[in-house]
Amino acid sequence: MRLHRNREFVLFQTGQLLSSLGGSLTGVAYPLLVLELTHSPVKAGIVSFARYLPAPLVGLPAGLAADRWNRKRLMIGADAVRAAAVGALAALVAVHPLFWPIPLLAFVEGAGESFFNACVGGALRAVVPAEQLPDAVSVQQGRLAAVGLIGPPAGGALFGIGRALPFVGDAVSYAASFVSLLLMRAPFQQERDREPRRIRTELAEGFAFLWSQPFIRATSFLYAIGNFTDPAALFVLVVVARRDDLPPARIGLLLAAFSAALLLGAAASPLVRRRLSAIAIIRMEQYTTVLMAAYAVWPSVYVLAASLLPLGVAIPITDSVVISRRLQVTPDELLGRVEAARATIARLAAPLGPLTAGILLSAVSPQATIAAFAAVGVGLILWTTFSRSLRL
Repeated sequence: MRLHRNREFVLFQTGQLLSSLGGSLTGVAYPLLVLELTHSPVKAGIVSFARYLPAPLVGLPAGLAADRWNRKRLMIGADAVRAAAVGALAALVAVHPLFWPIPLLAFVEGAGESFFNACVGGALRAVVPAEQLPDAVSVQQGRLAAVGLIGPPAGGALFGIGRALPFVGDAVSYAASFVSLLLMRAPFQQERDREPRRIRTELAEGFAFLWSQPFIRATSFLYAIGNFTDPAALFVLVVVARRDDLPPARIGLLLAAFSAALLLGAAASPLVRRRLSAIAIIRMEQYTTVLMAAYAVWPSVYVLAASLLPLGVAIPITDSVVISRRLQVTPDELLGRVEAARATIARLAAPLGPLTAGILLSAVSPQATIAAFAAVGVGLILWTTFSRSLRL
């Protein structure tokens, strides 16, 4: 059955399409809101830090819950929590905006996302045959890119009309995802015939399986560094654009250009996978990372935005290889814990990216900040060039 005729897959992707659209609205609204309230890149970085922090902090219990309990119910509950958190933030911004509740509510939203994401792999594998997983992952990446074309400009424009509007839209999008999950019929896990054991034992099983798979282990650490540099570079783009007095809608358009690159990469993914090996695809992404150094030579916000576009093309191609491979080799009863172990490693540094960028922007020039992140990319090139674990 083709993916577009698979009712469960289409229903799942529709809900995630709307949810992703809401998230892209607030992706630009969060830093704009904090910069408008405080004029501080450091505080804007703190909010992004709080938004990313739950991934490594609660990822392990989320993965354990995904393997122990009903994944669909967990995802529905996560959507309810995220809708409530963002709805409360919208009300706060509309009535009496204060800084300190923003990172707290961003943290709650991020925690809900961690529990939701711990179940996504199981949900995807439950509704898609194994041989179609690479294409399904490409569809997911294309969906994220497509909403990224619309969301950032719309989020910036809505923020210009009313600061609460992007957060209202995000809350509604989580409600839409909630409904799509309720309409799905397929169970999100196989039958489980064993009693839960000690928490430490079950978590150790997830890490043990990950460590026994060289490709999954290596890509988890590789993603950890990429998750530090990539969000940091986009954060610098927003701050620099705001310093240059670009209107919110135009800042959204710059972020949408990156999403256009993601969409192009998702569309090209099947062709590239037929032409290049997995290791060549992974190396390609690392080479595109260092192109951001062009901004250090020519400090224009438009040069910075353009230098990130090749990275945007490479990311979904790499993801289609890495994620599908991970889902194919991991047993269902371990999937949540392996995904949690991987996410704990891969996202450990993610909260520090925007925070580090905010601190550097307050201490040195934007050019020096970007140069520092580009230097990390050079290290990644050396690693992927000599690593044997990345070869399938």
